[in-house]
Amino acid sequence: MTTMSETEQDLDEHHDEIANEGEVPAEIRSRLALALDVDDIVAARRLAFDLEPFFGTVKIGLELFSAAGPDTVSGFANAGFDVFCDLKLHDIPTTVERAARVVASLGARWLTVHTLGGGDMLRAAVAGAAAGAEGAGLEPPGIVGVTVLTSDASADRSDLEARIALAVETGCAGIVCASTDLEATAPWADLLVRVVPGTRLPGGDTHDQARVTTPREAIAGGADLLVVGRAVTAADEPILAAAELVGHLLG
Repeated sequence: MTTMSETEQDLDEHHDEIANEGEVPAEIRSRLALALDVDDIVAARRLAFDLEPFFGTVKIGLELFSAAGPDTVSGFANAGFDVFCDLKLHDIPTTVERAARVVASLGARWLTVHTLGGGDMLRAAVAGAAAGAEGAGLEPPGIVGVTVLTSDASADRSDLEARIALAVETGCAGIVCASTDLEATAPWADLLVRVVPGTRLPGGDTHDQARVTTPREAIAGGADLLVVGRAVTAADEPILAAAELVGHLLG
């Protein structure tokens, strides 16, 4: 019988092998973001560094940001990760501008805002991010407009298209959309980075996501960045689950 320590040793050896031999192509790793949807910075750091050979970006959402604070963003950025700060800002323009200024000063690569906040709010986010980054001597994060949440099964295409157009008009760098909405985003493909959460490997649990496809289908449909969470982080062996994900994409 394989003991737990032996299993962990096998996983560690596999991790080292991937890191040393560069098994994960750069074009795959750069398009994968690991969702650190936990409330413990120690657990988040372990996940991020264990899975670093597979994921070039880490996503920090409200749960981890609320638990561990803004230093979480700068900590991962200083460790060499691109940080996708998924705060989904939605407030009056002044508040959003000030929040974006702070997040940008921490070294975030991306920052999400709700397109439902309207044009003035989106422009405020872009302006605040630019100012915060300039003050810290950093490149400004791309503002990413959330279009329709993947838990929403009642998306309206005309609303989706209007929100995408607004993101472009206000200077957003990208949008978040469901994989099933990628076809509708095609007219703006050259103008926006398309971020897709909620994909699942064939046969995987969809959890609370209403509109999902496989990672390979999402990439084929035009996704630029895939946000992957529980399909890997909730697996019994996350490293092997990440390897399976990469194998699926390469297959």
